This record gives sequence, structure tokens and C-alpha cells, in this order.
Amino acid sequence: MRAAVTGAAGFIGSHLCGHLLDAGDTVIGIDALTDYYDPVLKRHNLAEAHRSPAFSFHPVDVLDPQLDALLDDVDVVYHLAGQPGVRPSWGREFALYTHRNVLATQHLLETVRDRPLRKFVHTSSSSVYGDAHRFPTPETACPRPVSPYGVTKLAAEHLCELYRTTYGVPTVSLRLFTVYGPRQRPDMAFARLIAAASGGPPFPLYGDGRQTRDFTYVQDVVAAMRDAACSRFTGIANLGGGRPVSMRQAIAVVERVAGPVALDRRPALPGDARHTGADITVAARGFGFWPRTRLEDGLAAMAKHAALGDAEQPDAALNTDIGTPSTDIG
Repeated sequence: MRAAVTGAAGFIGSHLCGHLLDAGDTVIGIDALTDYYDPVLKRHNLAEAHRSPAFSFHPVDVLDPQLDALLDDVDVVYHLAGQPGVRPSWGREFALYTHRNVLATQHLLETVRDRPLRKFVHTSSSSVYGDAHRFPTPETACPRPVSPYGVTKLAAEHLCELYRTTYGVPTVSLRLFTVYGPRQRPDMAFARLIAAASGGPPFPLYGDGRQTRDFTYVQDVVAAMRDAACSRFTGIANLGGGRPVSMRQAIAVVERVAGPVALDRRPALPGDARHTGADITVAARGFGFWPRTRLEDGLAAMAKHAALGDAEQPDAALNTDIGTPSTDIG
């Protein structure tokens, strides 16, 4: 297939590009290289993809008029671009979140609505559920975001459903539950835990550590994205790791695979859901999704990548500090 990937240089986007190339697809990578974290690090994420003649990269904003030409003859659009981060989405930053998560999604849908796409795959987030009342949480649960970030991801989902039912755009919105793996964004929890285990700053643990997350390995996620694109499924589906664990348990696993972690205990912050857990029945039936990677194996891969990759990372990325660790998809 000929695929366009927005947010191609990000954590999940770069893994998706590699997975699609390995599957024999032609990939058009699109990324505005925003400064949420170091753009040099983002470019480094695509080093392997650039070795393939089937890959091209375009540093273009999704709202840029030249996007239209990049989508000529594309079979599938994977829309991963957006502004991540639960905790920074409050206050005046909300305008940036609406711009990059809502307006950008609407513009992209408008651009493709009359094209004969095979699939439009949009990455949503478990943040749309907020503090769900049922676990594991099915897609039929009423969304109640507890952060402005979650509100924008839910709005983008509604736009996808609107264009699907009104114009027939074959959209799939995948609600991702806390994705982790090598090249994870430096502000995310596991990246900071492994850094702490390797002699970095103490890990800031917010709350009592009993909050749970349904951690999902990145390779399981990107394989599911392509499977969804190749299937007849449209609509909304959860992608989760299948077994929620507490932050205390997750820290214990990191210590087993990477070493002791010093903790900096802090009060809980607004915007963080207490628990998340995915009912993946819809994805299993719709396109055969099933998480295959155990948390310990995935974290061991992260620790190994961090140990091997530190010498190769650009100097500007080594001292990155962009605030509180996040648990969103990013």
C-alpha cells in the first residue's frame, strides 16, 4: 500500500513507519517537527526509515496547503500528528491543543473526504474515558475526559465519526492505552523511570502509586494499526495491553530489568485518571488484535535500547527536561 503517516517522527509514528516499510508499503512521512520535545531527537527517530528507498519525509504541518499534493494516490492515511501531554493542556496552552488536535484533524479529513481512501486511521487516547466507572472499559462507556487534552482527543474522534457517517470516509479511531517502548517520548513515565535507574534524576511519582495503567507495547500497537487499515473495520476500538498494573508494580518491573529507581514523591495532579483498563473485544473481533508483549519483555527492550543508544543520541537530547512525566500516548 501507499501510506501517509502524520506525526511520522514521533515515538509511535517512527515505529509505524518502520513497520509499514517492513511490510512492503511505500511511506510518506509528514511531521511539522514541533518543539514539544527536541526536534533533533525526532529526526533521530527516523534514521532507520531514511535508509529505505520506499520512504520520503516532508517537514510539513498538517494545516499547510501543500499537504494536499502529498496525499495524491495514497491508499491509507495514518493520522498520529497532534499535541500530546495531559498535564500541560490546562490554561492558555489549550489553544495550542485545539489547533493541533482538533483543527488539524478537521483539515486533514476535509482534504481526504473525496479521495478513494482504503482507510483513515486516527490515533485517539484512553484519556477520552477519564475516570471510567467500568473496568475493563468498553467503547460503549460514556466518555468523561478529566483533562483538556482528553477533550480535544474526543473532539477529533467525533470529527472522524462525522466524516465517516456523512461523507463515507472509512475512518478508524484507535483509543490507545499508555503506549511504551524504545524511543518513548522523554517526558513519559517509563522513559523517565529507566533514566532514573541509569543514574538520572529521581522519578517524580505523583500520588500514592496505586493508580493503574493498561500499558501497551509500541510494536503491538503499530501492527494493529496496519491490521485495522487492511480490514473492513470502521469505527472506534480500544488498543490496550490486556492487564492493567499499578505504578508501584511497574516501578518494581523497571527495577528488575534496569536497576534501582530513586523516587521523588509528590501529590497527585489534576487531569490524571485514577485507573485505566481496556476491553479489547472490538479490536480482537474487528481486525484480530491481541497484545503479544509482556510488560517485563517490553521494558527490557526499552532498557537495552537506552543503554545502546545513549552514545548515539544528539547532545541536545541528553539533558531534555520538559516538565512532569506523562502517561498519554504521545
